[in-house]
Amino acid sequence: MRVPAESLYEAAVEAMAAFRRGGFTEVPLGPATRLTIHVKAPEEQHTVTVSKVLSWLDGGASSPREQVKKNRLRERLRT
Repeated sequence: MRVPAESLYEAAVEAMAAFRRGGFTEVPLGPATRLTIHVKAPEEQHTVTVSKVLSWLDGGASSPREQVKKNRLRERLRT
């Protein structure tokens, strides 16, 4: 699945939200669920657990812009 994102964690949250909306997962995503993120340019691959993503989302923000982004991403997971 392709999702637009500016960061690894933003991509992970967008993918989690899309999985939930689209019914791609038969079981809920647990904290130990691993998400593999492929970056197109430059070509890279990263693996992150759902618990790390949620921890980042619930953590502090380094700027007002990042706080707005985290608020928007939290809302994406709720819908």
